[in-house]
Amino acid sequence: MSFRIVTDSASDISQEMAAQWDIKVLPLKIRFGNTEYLDGVDLTNQQFFEKLVESDTIPKTSQIPPLEYEEVFCAAEAAGEEVLCLCLSSGVSGCFQSACIAAEDHPGVTVIDTRQFCISELVIVEYAVECRRQGLSCAETAENIRSVLDRVHVIAMFDTLEYLKLGGRLSSAGALAGALLSLKPVLTIDEGVVRVIGKARGSRSGNNLLRESVEKMGGIDFSMPVCLGYTGFSDELLKKYVDDSAYLYEGYEDHLKTVSVGACIGTYAGPGAIAFAFFTQI
Repeated sequence: MSFRIVTDSASDISQEMAAQWDIKVLPLKIRFGNTEYLDGVDLTNQQFFEKLVESDTIPKTSQIPPLEYEEVFCAAEAAGEEVLCLCLSSGVSGCFQSACIAAEDHPGVTVIDTRQFCISELVIVEYAVECRRQGLSCAETAENIRSVLDRVHVIAMFDTLEYLKLGGRLSSAGALAGALLSLKPVLTIDEGVVRVIGKARGSRSGNNLLRESVEKMGGIDFSMPVCLGYTGFSDELLKKYVDDSAYLYEGYEDHLKTVSVGACIGTYAGPGAIAFAFFTQI
């Protein structure tokens, strides 16, 4: 029996991609001052970055409330369908808790904390879509998802420390020192939260650290979804990284999907960040 797949906009799955995959993406809310927007619905990623670079303060994002999840769960229940709900990491958001509350009276709903967000959440959702396409049930797909969560990784390099500082994730002194040294922080998601795994001096050194990190994590399983992401207005830095790291993807270039990254990471990364999400080999 077919089932519905539900996720959130922190996955950076556009509404167009959601329609193509036949899934439901619930938008987080983004507040600039007194104005609130629905992520990816009435505020595109480009519009978000335009507002971000023009603003003196960091925007606020808010979780999806239980009522919005319950409306989706009730609609599926009325149609006689089960639901697999894949949530961004409970380490950074209350969306997982909201979905669990909403699912309490709906036995046909399975909620999973992906322990990821941004494009590493996207590749998990894409894997769920592929499981469903192959005819697996909701329970079988959920079991498969849980069995591969430890193999999902994302590596990201920020172009600037400024937005980490504005967001309270870095001291002003640290940001100034980083800027003077042209430091590019390289980060991953570990146990559901962001962790810095290195700082590189300049983009070339950053690209080297990205490549080294991918290799240390166990290599890429190209039988599973792979995704590249970028923040801001251009993917030029990402293209350079792909060119510099061509040996990582040799023979698998058609497996690479590129998406624009939005508010969830963009708030702290600012424009000019790049990221790479993949499953490691077994």
